Amino acid sequence: MIEAVVFDLDGLLIDSEQVWDSVREQYVRERGGRYDDEVQRALMGMSSREWSRYLHEVAGVPDDPQAINDEVVRRMLAAYRERLPLVEGAVEAVERIAARWPLALASSSNRPLIDAALDASGLARFFRVTVSSEEVPRGKPAPDVYLEAAHRLDVEPTRCAAVEDSHSGIRAAKAAGMRVVAVPNATYPPGEDALAEADAVLGSLKELTPEVIEPASAALHKYTRV
Repeated sequence: MIEAVVFDLDGLLIDSEQVWDSVREQYVRERGGRYDDEVQRALMGMSSREWSRYLHEVAGVPDDPQAINDEVVRRMLAAYRERLPLVEGAVEAVERIAARWPLALASSSNRPLIDAALDASGLARFFRVTVSSEEVPRGKPAPDVYLEAAHRLDVEPTRCAAVEDSHSGIRAAKAAGMRVVAVPNATYPPGEDALAEADAVLGSLKELTPEVIEPASAALHKYTRV
């Protein structure tokens, strides 16, 4: 039985992956570093500690990791203030699921960005718990952020469902033992091997319903009503 649902943020509720990509690419190139497809793919799902260190050690940005992190977050917040790229149907989907289960959010974003996005979108009121991967030892695809979300909800991970869009996110939620509902990001889709691990794959958030989160329970409720 599902007792709670954990959502991802970037690429799922806000279409921010392109914003992250643009901000980091501009910054890295300004600082004389390397930014190509290999770097872009490597960064997806990393925690702030991981991607700032990667940009310094691998991509050749001369600034220290903390300075890299601070400047990228500053630019991201400025972009969000200008326009928050909320995914169509995100508020309605979250509201549908929140009407039935307690919700958590497990994100690779920095804490200031999570709070800014949830406040600006009006989604903050739906989430009992929010966790940034900068608050756990490892970022996605490690399960740490999902395990911490379940812990803060006081629900066993195996009794949680996760809603994810990315390759690393699907793998992280699955490694945590959760039922995984994938809503692939069109611009940065997960690989087929990750999608094969998902328990359900949807075309958009409009298809996200309680029946998708817990099919067996939906069938039982229907039988009971009859």
